[in-house]
Amino acid sequence: MSDAISFLSPRADVLARRAQIVADLTDLLPPECLVHEARELVPFETDAFVSYRRLPLAVALPRTTAEVSAVMRYCHRYGIPVVPRGAGTSLSGGAIPQEDAVVLGLSKMNSILEIDLPNRVAVVQAGVTNLNISESVSADGFFYAPDPSSQLACTIGGNIGMNSGGAHCLKYGVTTNNLLGVRMVLVDGTVIELGGKALDAAGYDLLGLVCGHEGQLGIVTEATVRLIAKPEGARPVLFGFESSEEAGACVADVIAAGIVPVAIEFMDKPAIEICEAFAHAGYPLDVGALLIVEVEGSEAEMDATLKDIVEIARRHAVKTVRECQSATEAALIWKGRKSAFGATGRIADYICMDGTVPLSQLSHVLKRTAEIVDHYGLRVANVFHAGDGNMHPLILFNANDPEDAARAEAAGNDILKLCVDAGGCLTGEHGVGIEKRDLMRHQYSEADLAQQMAARAAFDPGWLLNPSKVFPLEGRPAA
Repeated sequence: MSDAISFLSPRADVLARRAQIVADLTDLLPPECLVHEARELVPFETDAFVSYRRLPLAVALPRTTAEVSAVMRYCHRYGIPVVPRGAGTSLSGGAIPQEDAVVLGLSKMNSILEIDLPNRVAVVQAGVTNLNISESVSADGFFYAPDPSSQLACTIGGNIGMNSGGAHCLKYGVTTNNLLGVRMVLVDGTVIELGGKALDAAGYDLLGLVCGHEGQLGIVTEATVRLIAKPEGARPVLFGFESSEEAGACVADVIAAGIVPVAIEFMDKPAIEICEAFAHAGYPLDVGALLIVEVEGSEAEMDATLKDIVEIARRHAVKTVRECQSATEAALIWKGRKSAFGATGRIADYICMDGTVPLSQLSHVLKRTAEIVDHYGLRVANVFHAGDGNMHPLILFNANDPEDAARAEAAGNDILKLCVDAGGCLTGEHGVGIEKRDLMRHQYSEADLAQQMAARAAFDPGWLLNPSKVFPLEGRPAA
């Protein structure tokens, strides 16, 4: 499996100058901000897509925008590739380095710079964790809406790079819907400001282009994000169904009815058993699929919304309806869901897909996913954001068996193609990285890809930023 996805060949001239590059970076950064010894580089050789790994040339850990600018200016001058890195939680290989690249990590830039409650915004450095923002404003009755399962560890810079979502994105949107501005360092070290505290910035919507750029347009060092007032109340409810197809059809009918809960999360039977064994959340074990539906508002609003959802669920032969009765129970329900990836890792190696499909196709895609994985002789656990059709099938395999690993990757590719063929797309929130790079032609025409690559090259003509990612290696314009 480690040889299935190729990387660009390292630049021989850069490798030959490694000692000089390290010496020059030592002049730009204090000792604690530069990693270059081989054994110390090992933690940076991969991210959460652990099937692939490369040791970088060096790792720069700047503390300020000015230090980021200095490193970028130097690397640009000497043609050295740069791989941006947040917390390394990317599931698509977005932060995996290459041998001729300097990894630029933002973990030391972890300060909340300003909380502006009158304008309902926070200004944070890119290394601040997602959850830290909500914790910093919780006492004042606010929160930051995007909540990926890795929110305890993942950083805002990485969230912006991949346009991350989370369980509550159904109502509140993903990162792009909650991002108002960034400070960004371009490939040549120039520092620019996009957007700000105003709700509608003047000029071209370059901020929309930057959110989801996967570290290929520049290095985001600061972000201005939207804060949202906490609801009066929130209540998760468990709905158990006989089959995944029935649960999927129920989701489609709920959304078609114009009902928009805060979240609709899906688990099939294998995922239910895995998460319940880990979190002891009280999930029903006698059902084939489970929906976690969260509603919010006043007690009357929540009761009315749930009444409508229950009526729809009954049309799909719902077996179990259980409302949360306490804050502790609610926390356990969400602990089980947000621990799903880690809990699955306790029982098997897995790769996690990230295709998105129209809700009308959800039941069909779930059925075909099971058939695809069974065809390869593997197992799958499905746990995902059902409300917006963002699927996360976890394909279980043995990483120590090369043939098993190859089958898992082939099954994953077939599932992603299925998502596209059903009218969806390759990624909802994890990004393309290296994982989906060679599937881009299944989604886009050559003209589509050429236009996207032209936009990328306008920011980085030499293709120095995260160069092996996102676009197929063949057919790229000459740098």
